[in-house]
Amino acid sequence: MNLYQRCLQSPVLLCSFRPFFVFAAASAVLFMGIWLLALQGWLPALDVPGGWTHWHAHELLFGFAAAATAGFALTAIPEFTHTGFMAERPLLQMSLLWLAARIAYALAGWISFWPALLLNLAFWAFLLWRIVPPTWQDPQRRHISFPLAVVALASIQSGFFIHLHLHGSALNWLYAAAHLFMVLIILAASRVSMSVVNNLVESSRSISDPDAAIYLARPPRRNLAMACILLCAGTELALGNSPVTGWTALAAMAAVLHLLNDWHIGKPLLSRLALMLYGSYWLMALGYGTLGAAYMGAPILPSAARHLLLAGSMGLVIFTIMCIVSRIHSGLWLDRRRWLPLAGLLLVCAAITRALAGTFILLPWYNPLLILSALLWMAAFSLFALYFFKILCSPRSDGQPGCAEPLPNSPQKPA
Repeated sequence: MNLYQRCLQSPVLLCSFRPFFVFAAASAVLFMGIWLLALQGWLPALDVPGGWTHWHAHELLFGFAAAATAGFALTAIPEFTHTGFMAERPLLQMSLLWLAARIAYALAGWISFWPALLLNLAFWAFLLWRIVPPTWQDPQRRHISFPLAVVALASIQSGFFIHLHLHGSALNWLYAAAHLFMVLIILAASRVSMSVVNNLVESSRSISDPDAAIYLARPPRRNLAMACILLCAGTELALGNSPVTGWTALAAMAAVLHLLNDWHIGKPLLSRLALMLYGSYWLMALGYGTLGAAYMGAPILPSAARHLLLAGSMGLVIFTIMCIVSRIHSGLWLDRRRWLPLAGLLLVCAAITRALAGTFILLPWYNPLLILSALLWMAAFSLFALYFFKILCSPRSDGQPGCAEPLPNSPQKPA
C-alpha cells in the first residue's frame, strides 16, 4: 500500500471539516508565529512583492480563513440541502491543493506568481464544484449566496495577485477581501446562531418548526448589513483613504448594530457559545465604527479597525463554529468545559490589544502591544488544537458514518 492509499484511509478524511479545521487551527498558530519572527527581524526578507506584510495578510485571509470556510461549507451545505458529503479521494485532493497553494505563494519570488494564482483559483473552483450543484438544485435556492461570495473572493484574490505582480503592492485588494469575509461571517453565522441560541444543536427539534425557534436571523436586517459592507468594500477599493469611505464604514456599523436587534431575546442568549457568536457581531460593528472614525480624521490607524474585524470578529466566529461543528459532526455533544469561553476571551483581548496598538497615543508601545496581541491569538487556537486535534484525527467511536450527528441516546449528551 503506497502513501496515497494510506492517506485515503486516515480518519482525518472521515468528513470534510476535519482536514480543513486542522489546517485552520495549525495555520492560525504557525502563520502568526512566523509573522512575529519576521517582525523581530529573525527571518530573512521574503522574496515576494510586498514582502512579509503581504504574506501575513494574504495567508491569514486566503490560508487560515479560506480553510475554515471550506471546512464549514463542505459540511454545512450538504447538511442544509440533504445531499451527500464529500468522499475521501476528492477531499484529499482538495486538501493537497490548499497546501500546494500555501507553498507556491511563499516561493513566488523564485517560481513567479502564476503557480500561486492558479493553485488558489483551483482550490476555489474545487469548492464551487462541490457546493454549486446542491445550492442550485434546492428549489428555493436559499444558500446560493454562499457560492456567490466564494466567486467574489476568488475574483478579489485574482486581482490581488495581478496587481501585486504589476505594481508590487496590493493591500487594497486584501482590504476588500476582509470585507467579503465579513459577509461570509453573516451568511454562515446566521444559520449556526439559530441552532445555538435556540438550543437546537443538541435537540431533536427542527429549525423549520416555528414554535421551536426563539431567535430568528431575519433576512431584511441581514441583507441590509451585507449590502452596507459591500458598499464599504467597493468604496475603499476605489477611493482608499477618503471621508466617503469613512461614511460607508459608519453605515456598515449602523447596519450591523441593527442586525443585533434579532439577538435580544433574553435568557437564551446567555449561553457561552451564543455569547461568543453575539460578541463577534459587536466586534464587527466596533471595527466598522473605528474604520469610519480613522478615515474621517480620528487619531487612530485604519489597521486598528481592520484587526478588530479580522483578529476579532472573524477569529471569534471561526473559532466558535469550529468548536461546534468539530464535536457535533464527530458524534459528540458540545464541550461545556471552562477552557472554551477562556479561549474566546483570549481572542477578544487579542483584537482589542491590536486595536489599541493603532491609536496615536499608544504608538510608542506599538511593537509590544502587537506581540502581546499575536501571542493571545496563538494561545486561543493552541487551546483548540489541544482539545480538538485528537477528535479530528481519530476514528469515530459510535459506529456512525463520518459526518453524522450524535445519536439521541448518546452518553455524551449533557443532562
